[in-house]
Amino acid sequence: MKLALCNEVLQPMPFAQQCVFARALGYEGLEVAPFTLTDAPDALAADQVTATRRAAADAGIAIVGLHWLLVKPSGLSITTPDAAVRARTVDVMRRLVDLCAELGGVYLVHGSPAQRRVPDGDVHATALARATECWARAGEHAHTAGVTYCIEPLSRDQTDVVNTLAEAVAVVDAIGNPALRTMLDTCSAGNTETEPLPGLADRYLRSGHLAHVQVNDRNRRGPGEGEDQFGPLLATLRRAGYGGVIAVEPFIYEPDGAACAARSIGYLRGLTEVLAP
Repeated sequence: MKLALCNEVLQPMPFAQQCVFARALGYEGLEVAPFTLTDAPDALAADQVTATRRAAADAGIAIVGLHWLLVKPSGLSITTPDAAVRARTVDVMRRLVDLCAELGGVYLVHGSPAQRRVPDGDVHATALARATECWARAGEHAHTAGVTYCIEPLSRDQTDVVNTLAEAVAVVDAIGNPALRTMLDTCSAGNTETEPLPGLADRYLRSGHLAHVQVNDRNRRGPGEGEDQFGPLLATLRRAGYGGVIAVEPFIYEPDGAACAARSIGYLRGLTEVLAP
């Protein structure tokens, strides 16, 4: 298992400084939110892509994937009834798939709750069908690019389209593309699922649906900063032979992002050492 940090935690550090700082803490990878690179990540120039990849390489840290995909450019949605907006959104999703591959990443996490809510006056089934079509098209492009596109279940306070792992798995199975999978965000899952997370992780890892894990406490802070116990989940991941990335993604940084990043990896490294055979 590889420990990564979601890079927006270290804003407003320049990206190159984020790479150096995260690597110094012991993180092996950065999971990049495209909006932190530019307001138009779908139009990132070739020299900017090269500079971003070089900054990570120079620091000795990998860019493992992308997340929080549709914040920028503005005006995107996979559930809107406006077909032109959906087409534009799919274009951005495809370009971000390419960007992920160009940066050396191997997965994308599609959370972006504000861009996948049921529109006012619409019905859930229709909105979900639109989202499913967009995910199918992104998954096709991911398959061609050799990366994995993950549909992220998010808590109901964030969105009303795909809230549980079972719902995400249903979408993945309906599409039937091996490049399209789901993932576990422990904050959203802890606030939404009725089953303990280790059991969910075990089931969907064994079924082949679960491709990625993000760790954060239900209180939206980093792992180890609340009441959630992460040892049982990490033990399950180890027993199941999970060899992917565990990405730290807090939303509340106290006293600041740098301290939160440091505390999180210290906590997780301690757990992994205890669990080591």
